[in-house]
Amino acid sequence: MDLRKIKKLIDLLEESNLTELEIKEGEETIRLSRASRSAPAPIPQAPAPVTHVHVEQRPSASHAPSHGASSSSESGHSSGRELPDGHVMRAPMVGTYYASPSPDAPPFVKVGQQVKAGDVMGIIEAMKMFNQIEAEVSGTVTAVLAASGHPVEFDEPLFVIS
Repeated sequence: MDLRKIKKLIDLLEESNLTELEIKEGEETIRLSRASRSAPAPIPQAPAPVTHVHVEQRPSASHAPSHGASSSSESGHSSGRELPDGHVMRAPMVGTYYASPSPDAPPFVKVGQQVKAGDVMGIIEAMKMFNQIEAEVSGTVTAVLAASGHPVEFDEPLFVIS
């Protein structure tokens, strides 16, 4: 069996919820299986392991009013507006932001929702790894600045909690 076919089968196994795959082609047989992962609450859309990410807030000029700095935002959601007062949670990495665990699920958080430190706020997918973004402080979500399914840059503001 061709090595490219084997790699393709491995990719198929990882992208699915299957734990075992066996293929017979003529006299050749390939059997792939993955060790069962005992994750407490797997994200249905994410077969990859979830990494918990904690971000430290650094004192910076982000608490001062920005004059036009956010108008160059590619997502268009924070164009021309200043960040509300409160604790600004920033993207710990470059990747794609997702507001919910799957396209048909409700978002993890909404504006006005109470959160506790450690609550999941969203997910950033980076290199096929789904990384949960957890609340750094307890409070009320006053702004959700990232659009689900859109790319985010390192240190880009994602949420404001007051």
